[in-house]
Amino acid sequence: MTTDWALGDLTVVDASTLFAGPMTAMHLGDLGASVVKVEHPRRPDPARGHGPEKDGHNLWSKTLGRNKRTVQLDLSSPGGAEAFRRLASAADVVIENFRPGTLERWGLSYETLAEDNPGLVLARVTGFGQVGPYRRRPGFGTLAEAMSGFAASTGEPDGPPTLPPFGLADGLASLAAAFAIMTAVHQRDRTGHGQVVDLAIVEPIMAMLGPQISRWDQLRTLQPRLGNRSSNNAPRNTYRTVDGHWVAVSTSSQSIAERVVRLVGRGELVDEPWFAAGRTRAEHADELDTAVGGWVASHTRDEVLDEFERAEAAVAPIYTAQDIVQDPQFAALGTVRHVVDDDLGDLAMQGALFRLSQGDAPTRWAGREPGSDTFAVLRELGFSATEIAALDDAGQIGGVGDDKQT
Repeated sequence: MTTDWALGDLTVVDASTLFAGPMTAMHLGDLGASVVKVEHPRRPDPARGHGPEKDGHNLWSKTLGRNKRTVQLDLSSPGGAEAFRRLASAADVVIENFRPGTLERWGLSYETLAEDNPGLVLARVTGFGQVGPYRRRPGFGTLAEAMSGFAASTGEPDGPPTLPPFGLADGLASLAAAFAIMTAVHQRDRTGHGQVVDLAIVEPIMAMLGPQISRWDQLRTLQPRLGNRSSNNAPRNTYRTVDGHWVAVSTSSQSIAERVVRLVGRGELVDEPWFAAGRTRAEHADELDTAVGGWVASHTRDEVLDEFERAEAAVAPIYTAQDIVQDPQFAALGTVRHVVDDDLGDLAMQGALFRLSQGDAPTRWAGREPGSDTFAVLRELGFSATEIAALDDAGQIGGVGDDKQT
């Protein structure tokens, strides 16, 4: 690692699986942190079996595992636990998502790890947190999307509650966890003491839903399902163009709303008393959708985008990944990075979530196979060749490839 990178002096052990924890470590690695991914020798991260593959190589793992070295340790075994304890002793951060009590059962409690490393930050990312009656329930993002209020408020008015087709709760939790970790590291740098970060996946997505709790507390009303509409403003929807494409229109500000209705030939609506606020415009969504949708339906996508841009109104084409990689704005931002991967050659993926004027780090490599670095990392931790061979023979560690031979 290089300290020229923003987090080049941060060492992270990623002992988590699936999405929220590994994505947290991915964000830290994107900014230069040295990350070691820990997996079981015989039960690797289930994320390696999710989503599309090419030539037997999982693309989710290529993304989630970027910038990480990979080791295989059976933490329930004496040798695997000892290796993990040595890893943690040299780390700034450990990320785990085992059910509460699991690390303690293996003799790897925070108190034990902190004996060797008082400054350690242990981030515990679970579905429902470390305390309470649900703490030992399986903690998948789908459950968080259901219990946060998200699903209840998502979908068509006459349809069922709707879940997202991707790990929304996990992704939001990963951002919150990365923020929490850096907050704890900042405090550690002042006090010299590490701490435990307890993050429940259900809470970050709940926070994104706005004042739903305060609304219920004060008004005893609930956010209804509105499809693509908003209860805060209108027109706000997706509309189909004459050439079969879709665009999304937003009118979150009053000036934009006025520009949109004037653009579509309904400028008289601006003079209506209800047009003066987003909330009351939303009460007239049918009329506004008819006006905007009818105009959009008579124009091609290019015509819609050009006319909205000239009017300085807010519109966006609805993209797929095919559109994203061809868009000049994303090219200018450097959103899509190309990595030379050992398995797939040139591989495109999204990079870090933002740019720094100082401290940006490159994407050094895509996700590696489980155990690609086990033997090299154990040697760095002081294990002898004889000790490593004994642990390997006992099945307490695992490794693959050339690393095993060197």
